[in-house]
Amino acid sequence: MPKKTKKEIVRSPKGMHDMLVGDIRYLERITDTAKEISEFYGFLPIETPHLENAELFLRPLGEMSDVVEKQMYTFRTKGGDLLALRPEATAQIIRAYNEDGMSSWPHPVKLYYNGSFFRHENPQRGRFREFRQFGLESLGETDPVTDAIVIKILYLTLHELGFENIMMHVNSLGDKECRPYYKKELTNYYKKKFNYLCKDCKRRLKENPLRLLDCKEETCIELKTKAPQMIEHLCEGCKTHFKGVLEFLDEAQIPYMLDNYLVRGFDYYSRTVFEIFMENPEPTAPAKEKKDVNKENNNTNNNSASGDKSAPIAIALGGGGRYDELMALLGGKILPAVGGAFGLERIIFEMKRLGLSPKKIAQPRVFLIQIGPAAKKRSFRLMEEMHEEGIPCGESLSRDNLKAQLNIAAKIGARLALIIGQKEAMEGSIIIRNMDEGTQEVVMQNRLIEKIKAGLKK
Repeated sequence: MPKKTKKEIVRSPKGMHDMLVGDIRYLERITDTAKEISEFYGFLPIETPHLENAELFLRPLGEMSDVVEKQMYTFRTKGGDLLALRPEATAQIIRAYNEDGMSSWPHPVKLYYNGSFFRHENPQRGRFREFRQFGLESLGETDPVTDAIVIKILYLTLHELGFENIMMHVNSLGDKECRPYYKKELTNYYKKKFNYLCKDCKRRLKENPLRLLDCKEETCIELKTKAPQMIEHLCEGCKTHFKGVLEFLDEAQIPYMLDNYLVRGFDYYSRTVFEIFMENPEPTAPAKEKKDVNKENNNTNNNSASGDKSAPIAIALGGGGRYDELMALLGGKILPAVGGAFGLERIIFEMKRLGLSPKKIAQPRVFLIQIGPAAKKRSFRLMEEMHEEGIPCGESLSRDNLKAQLNIAAKIGARLALIIGQKEAMEGSIIIRNMDEGTQEVVMQNRLIEKIKAGLKK
């Protein structure tokens, strides 16, 4: 008789993860905060599909970018179409602007999004192959104040969530007028250092030398420190624009530093680029202890988080920039635009590490208890009445034991227990037990809501 083989448990693919209620409460707090601030500044929600024609990303991201070369999920349909799981949203927003007639809307068109994106990269702390982002896009305006507004909304969101030591790293990449001159200087510099470049950078030098400034290899990082800087090659128009962005950031008292080698990972950026960092991150103490702990922290190593000497000095939370030339790359007319986003899993990870609060969901202060078939049916109907009255109400309709249900009511901290037995179901009455005082009374159905509201006010 053949030996039965044990079937392996089917697990999620590498880099994909389930998000359970604890993390979802953090997610809700982040997105609720970001949406509220975004809508105050006139941004409207948009949702785009998870699948797009791969060409939408191949053209603007650049064939030499890490996302296109190594990370994008693509596949052929049975009909032969090449599709991609979206690795980012900006190109999608531009496509939607064209396809959905947004050119007739009042400008700038200001949109925000929130959803999952996909990149086949190595999973690490707070980073996954399916990841969530909240982002903003402002389309149709060149004024530097639009750049500053996007940066400000992302900064205010993090500030309101409780993050401290937030620093914006900003740079200007120039435009199609002045960037070619910078690329030429950069190419000449790296040609002299060619033998020291990593394999990828040797290959990328000819296609797009800006990609070398984004390399994470140690030798290439060292070479970058002496490379020419874009800020020294900006045309007058780009200088004026960048100066305007910085002046608005100063006015809003948003902390920033110039990062002359910041380029971001995509080829479509022009003029302003920025990244959001939390610098010298340390766990936050509970409010009542915060003052004393901060005093102690002044005498400790700022590179350490909870005693971890390897904790990073700065943690990247998001970024963005201006992409005035992206529409043209996708076959449309020039459309000035700027956007930014942050990674939600990374922010959740840091909120938990720092002791910042998730969204607080009030536990029901009323709990419905039923005993017997008739009482269960009555309770099933009564739950909807409680919902219509706006009274949060817990239940355990699948249980029939009185003691077990009372234990659940006590565990969630309910003040009132509504008890319906067979007798009460027949009479149309309900027992209201005050869980704090141990007292109870019988009331008729028509006075139930009045009695509950009075009992909760005490």
